[in-house]
Amino acid sequence: MEQSNICPRFEQAMGMLGKRWTGLIIHQLMEGPKRFNALESSTAISGRVLSDRLKDLEQNGVVSRNIIPDTPVRVEYSLTEKGKALEPILKEIENWSQNWIEQLDDSQ
Repeated sequence: MEQSNICPRFEQAMGMLGKRWTGLIIHQLMEGPKRFNALESSTAISGRVLSDRLKDLEQNGVVSRNIIPDTPVRVEYSLTEKGKALEPILKEIENWSQNWIEQLDDSQ
């Protein structure tokens, strides 16, 4: 079996960012802090999957969860410095997609 020449850190980063919906969640949070319901309604992500992805991103230090002691208690999610460092990368992917990915036909 051949040994991979890919840097382990790169492989780990791609594993984290390559999970379904992760890029979209980070992209949404680039606009600023959002509550769970706002993230759920602005995407097509189910609540369970969104919760799992947010937990993964929080565990990896990309997203922070801020509890606001209000009545009722509010929870907001925002990007950490580590998460904000992904912004230029996601912007470039967005630019690439505009140039190279065909727009889906809504009638399909």
